Amino acid sequence: MPFDRSQPYNDLPLLPPTVELESKAVLKQAIAANRALANLRGLAAQIPNQGVLINSIVLQEARLSSEIENIVTTNDELYRADADADADGKTDPHTKEVLRYRQALNFGFGQLKQRPLATNLFIDIVRTIKQVDFGVRKVPGVALRNAAKEVVYTPPVGEAVIREKLANLEQFIHAQDDLDPLVKMAVLHYQFEAIHPFEDGNGRTGRIVNLLYLVEQGLLDIPVLFLSRYILAHKSGYYQGLRGVTEQ
Repeated sequence: MPFDRSQPYNDLPLLPPTVELESKAVLKQAIAANRALANLRGLAAQIPNQGVLINSIVLQEARLSSEIENIVTTNDELYRADADADADGKTDPHTKEVLRYRQALNFGFGQLKQRPLATNLFIDIVRTIKQVDFGVRKVPGVALRNAAKEVVYTPPVGEAVIREKLANLEQFIHAQDDLDPLVKMAVLHYQFEAIHPFEDGNGRTGRIVNLLYLVEQGLLDIPVLFLSRYILAHKSGYYQGLRGVTEQ
């Protein structure tokens, strides 16, 4: 039977996947990516004032990660609002939401010193982004649609089901296995987006989790990888890739 996009995917398989993850081609890419991350980590360590680097890169990551979700602002509006703490009443809602994304990323980065990546931290991150008292989804009716308003994916429903899959995701993240961390990050990113645990803000929360995972694994010291620029430039392929894992 073909995959039914209109039905909740409560049968989303638990982790780890049963298929081979580290094929020769995947490992070849992972080696190159690990080398690039090591270079980035070394260059970042040479910056005298890392706070300036974090602030500027994270602000751009926040802008483009939000733009993936069609929350669009300009650099001028963003830097003006960032520089003027008293401009809140004049700042448009999209710019405010981008600034909250940066706040959420910085919050998560600070929290890693006190607690691991887990469901409660995910909830605190999405609450910071949305400024709403979000929790794990309790009601059905959430479906992802394309530009033509066609349903392309319906995530699992039922709080107990979602929490079970999040608990399994936590176990996978912290399992002592031999998987390359970047391969593991790809898997956990797919799984988080497939679980789609919140009513809104899942994409942005998932991309923050990617950066925090790299820091938690010691591949970066500070969250300065500009992932969303690439995703935005290859947006169609990014969503096709996520959907392809589900359906194939």
